[in-house]
Amino acid sequence: MSRVAAALALLASFGLTACAASREAATRAANPPQGQFVTVGGTRLHVVVAGQGPDLVLIHGASGSGRDMTFDLLGRLSDRYRVIVPDRPGFGYSDALPGGGTLRQQADLLADLAVELGADRPLVVGHSYGGSVALAWAVHRPQNAAGLVTLAGASHPWDGDLSLFYRVTSSAVGRAVAVPAITALVPEGTVSGMVESVFAPQTEPEGYAEYFGPLMSASRKTLAANAQQRATLSDELAVQSRQYPVIDLPVEVLHGDADTTVGLEIHARPLSREVPGARLTVLPGVGHMPHHADPEAVVAVIDRAAARAGLR
Repeated sequence: MSRVAAALALLASFGLTACAASREAATRAANPPQGQFVTVGGTRLHVVVAGQGPDLVLIHGASGSGRDMTFDLLGRLSDRYRVIVPDRPGFGYSDALPGGGTLRQQADLLADLAVELGADRPLVVGHSYGGSVALAWAVHRPQNAAGLVTLAGASHPWDGDLSLFYRVTSSAVGRAVAVPAITALVPEGTVSGMVESVFAPQTEPEGYAEYFGPLMSASRKTLAANAQQRATLSDELAVQSRQYPVIDLPVEVLHGDADTTVGLEIHARPLSREVPGARLTVLPGVGHMPHHADPEAVVAVIDRAAARAGLR
């Protein structure tokens, strides 16, 4: 590469970085923190705590933040639970872990956060990727959990290669070049459309996009953390799933039979067979966002898990 071309490339890189930083600042200003900050083991985490009663932790899925849980579900539960809603490491306003953080590292960190907040044995609820983290919590920190609920949770490995997008954005070069370019240049409508598509076959609730802040998911920190976590998920679940038969907690598994993101037959059904005493609830016609598509069914399952755990 000539010196002129190298200089132009360097200037372009600086320009993208500056543009990405400016866009992130504007997005944060439009979507300020909703809760408090707690530092656990050197990692600063953002968490919303609301309500009174037995402790309940809600763990959000991939590419999102705790705002997915506080949009509607929090309000349905905070009248009788003390609800703890963290931003997972690398998402929302929480710091990222090196390499994105394994399932166990995230589970340990969130369990330590709960203990720091006085919740020694909460009921743990996880959606999608958050379900994977909740299962890691049940496997590795059972002494700090009263019970477990998975909502469209990813629990087992699956066939298929990692998509090109995640192969690029999880690589060192991709994080250095592609991720800042995406943050700086991706149209907000494109990100909003991707968020909306996750609700299929249901539609996105009115007001969700404005509340959720789709561009928060397009920050450099979140894009990198999400890609790194997604790149290792199937392999991690291949190991983690071998330990499900030793889970000795009340477990409720809820899944929609129209979920094309995390398949019922690959994840929820085998999970319900492998965990002793697990109960499976299948929601007909519901896709990947059951806590928005049928929140009353989700609340009923959470209440049942709490009762089985002796919390209600």
